[in-house]
Amino acid sequence: MKRPQALTLLTLGLLAVLPGWTQHQAARQRTIYIAAVEPKGGANVSQEAFPKAEVPAGGGYVLKKPDDKGRWEVSTYKWDPGTMVVNEGDTVTMEFVGINGDEHPFTLEGYWISNTVKRGEITRVTFKADKAGIFKLICRKHTPSMQADLVVLAKPGA
Repeated sequence: MKRPQALTLLTLGLLAVLPGWTQHQAARQRTIYIAAVEPKGGANVSQEAFPKAEVPAGGGYVLKKPDDKGRWEVSTYKWDPGTMVVNEGDTVTMEFVGINGDEHPFTLEGYWISNTVKRGEITRVTFKADKAGIFKLICRKHTPSMQADLVVLAKPGA
């Protein structure tokens, strides 16, 4: 099966920035440590106007209106890291820690693994990366922002 051009270009781009990834590595055990985090920022209306545009629906973005002192805040939820790279054939353990947000029900598309990460707890899922491609890790509570990519590099000759 021929690899899609977009995947090939992404792979080449990753090879340029990931030292030691010049060829497909032998299958191995991989543990990826993932944090559920909520970056925040804000200002006072006396220094910076409150944004007029609404944020996308879905819970992934939060825009709090100015309080009685004029302070407003914006936040988002995200997985950290946002891109994870493994090889086809690897046994992958994703170890999640919930830092912000009470819970993050997630699905790893393509592998159809679902679970929930809770604040202060560790959630682990282990699977065989048996198909190459780019697979979305999506928090179903904090869309559209809380997504990451699992990149599974194809075996040579695949």
